[in-house]
Amino acid sequence: MQTFEFPTKIVHGPGTLAGLVDELRGLGVRRPLLVTDKGLVTAGVVAEVTNQLRKYGLDYVLFDDVVPNPPIALVDQGTAVYREADCDGLIGLGGGSPMDATKAIGVTAVQGGSIRAYEWADPNPICKRIPPTIAVPTTAGTGSEVTLWSVITDHERKIKYNVGGTPLIGAHVALIDPQLTLALPPSITAGTGMDALAHAIECYTMAYAQPFTDAVALLAMEYVSRYLRIAYAQGHNQEARTKMSMAAALGGMAYGVASAGAAHAMSQTAGGVRDVPHGAITARLLGPVMEYNFIAEPHRFARVAQALGEDIRGLSIWDAAERAVTAVYRLTADVGIPTMQALGFSEDEIPLLAELAANDPQTIGNPRDIDYQGYVKVYQRAFDLGK
Repeated sequence: MQTFEFPTKIVHGPGTLAGLVDELRGLGVRRPLLVTDKGLVTAGVVAEVTNQLRKYGLDYVLFDDVVPNPPIALVDQGTAVYREADCDGLIGLGGGSPMDATKAIGVTAVQGGSIRAYEWADPNPICKRIPPTIAVPTTAGTGSEVTLWSVITDHERKIKYNVGGTPLIGAHVALIDPQLTLALPPSITAGTGMDALAHAIECYTMAYAQPFTDAVALLAMEYVSRYLRIAYAQGHNQEARTKMSMAAALGGMAYGVASAGAAHAMSQTAGGVRDVPHGAITARLLGPVMEYNFIAEPHRFARVAQALGEDIRGLSIWDAAERAVTAVYRLTADVGIPTMQALGFSEDEIPLLAELAANDPQTIGNPRDIDYQGYVKVYQRAFDLGK
């Protein structure tokens, strides 16, 4: 028995940020906590939001201390600000980190305690809906605006862990305005776009795949294949940015209430060892994981190849499946994803990285059986590609 639940209203298209106040009023929010990072303050993006809020006389509190890979202490700090300021709703503005932090703050705002206590488990420790929340992405990749997950860093254990897996953590509204992504530098465009692709491919091929998630995953793949290179090369191409924003949301929806597979088990745990951009490390690992996995689900990987624009006519199912791997390696190179070495990892860390990945709960969603030795093999392949 499987379940698909989706609690988020999606408002999308160029200029949709202008409807933020109407959405807040529709949710009954009078004093939101605006969760973001200082980079977006400096870039003037936060001012676009706060100017709207002031124009329509809506009070707000700014929490701009979010850092990449938000740690437990930051979430707990944000929750304290939310309570002390008597806020009644949340706005998450930014990439995956601000939106993940926003949803996590929402959990502890209504349930109390530290976010440390809400790591995903069975039974799920989350039992209350987060406060009215609007997610406004400024990148096109994580899909956090629509996912039912928040990824939090535990520095003591040197891991990143998942909070969520329930509609209770989903944002009430996702405002997806691709104009907010026009100024993204190529490296962030590449990393976040490849992250969206990884969500789609892993969720399409994982053990929990189902028709509802398959449909959105395939379209996300098609959009990334057609438009990521263009968005990378022409940052102000609005059509490419719009399609990549849709790909990110579709990839996020592909999760459903389940999780992903080995690529995310590896990237999330590696992100707990070194503070690296999630999109870049996921992108670097995606190809090697697919190369390991494709023999387990050849028909699905053949369909992935089709979605990525490969001509598989006349090929055997095995050759067609392998074309999916080739296509991802080619895209990874075309958008300049850094090597494992350039990301700061060394081969002598493989045993540690493999052990952490093998213990990550996302491992069970992988389409091919994988254990510690399997992760060693995949990591070695990823490092070899950088030589």
